[in-house]
Amino acid sequence: MSINWIETVICVQMMKSKTDEEDYWNSSKFKAFTFEDDDEFSRLKESRQAVNSICSLVGEDDDDDVEKVSWSGEPIGSISWSVKETAASNQKTDREPAFPKVTTETSSLNKSQSGLSLSSLFKGKPKGGNLQTFTDTLGDSSVRLFAPELRKPKLEYKDLISDWSTEETVQRLQQGKVVSLEKFRSLQDKLLLLDFAVAAHDGNVITAVLIFLKRTLSKEVLFRELESRQTALRHFVHYLSETRDQSLLLELLRSLGRTEDIALLQYKEHKSIADENKRRDFLKSCLSLPFSPEDSAHVQDHYTLLERQIIIEAADKRAERDGKVEIFRRFPRKASILNMPLITTLYYCCFYHYNESE
Repeated sequence: MSINWIETVICVQMMKSKTDEEDYWNSSKFKAFTFEDDDEFSRLKESRQAVNSICSLVGEDDDDDVEKVSWSGEPIGSISWSVKETAASNQKTDREPAFPKVTTETSSLNKSQSGLSLSSLFKGKPKGGNLQTFTDTLGDSSVRLFAPELRKPKLEYKDLISDWSTEETVQRLQQGKVVSLEKFRSLQDKLLLLDFAVAAHDGNVITAVLIFLKRTLSKEVLFRELESRQTALRHFVHYLSETRDQSLLLELLRSLGRTEDIALLQYKEHKSIADENKRRDFLKSCLSLPFSPEDSAHVQDHYTLLERQIIIEAADKRAERDGKVEIFRRFPRKASILNMPLITTLYYCCFYHYNESE
């Protein structure tokens, strides 16, 4: 009798395992049917699943229903708590301001009627819908890349208001840092700043200081002080030439009594004249300027060359247009002779006018 009972139990266990295997392979909401199904066991299993599902639903809302309180007894996420937290963080970072740490984790806060609360701006918890909060925006990778740049204005502002000496200011300019020169208001400080810049042998720093002096000093004072500082004077003349401030450059040279430089500066203006006849007349007027002997001879040769080029160009253009000269028919001109160098003019004359006496 006992052997038959053991065999019956083994058969029932085998059929139950077979039923579990069928349930595994047949992933359907309908369970496999067997004659030995126990109704009580099935109902117990369904009740257990229902209880588990209810617990999971309750567990999701527990965090929202439970009010979290800080050490001071104030609800976390409230306005007063947020203000105190912000004030505490500002005190910690008073010496060196830093950008707030960006975290992608969200923390749960108590419910609110609005879609976006003030506390959610501090904690980054969306209160409903698909609204993107401030912390969620900062959590984006494209925004985090620019986070270090947001600190720059504060650091630069700190550099601007710092009380640097003239020597320290020049050193920071050499390092490419932002400094304010407006605090140097006395003439002595400004000249000391220029002297330190010249001693540093940095052309960019010297030019930066000269631009500051040009803007804050009168022309008479600036020209007088530059006369005794030849290195700074050369940089200033070069700066005015590059910026094409011809009027101020002429005033500077006149105040220094450098008449030859004034003459050369006026002579260079012929490059901006396009018409050859007007350029010839301008060069003729430059002959009376106070050049050095060598420069005066150069200007005289330039005027003579342009005058001859104008005569040759007019005659050759007329002969080429009439078509009576064989050399122009066989070898048409490819360019004008005007404003060409002396060697090019000599080659042109040897090619097209080899049979003429001049």
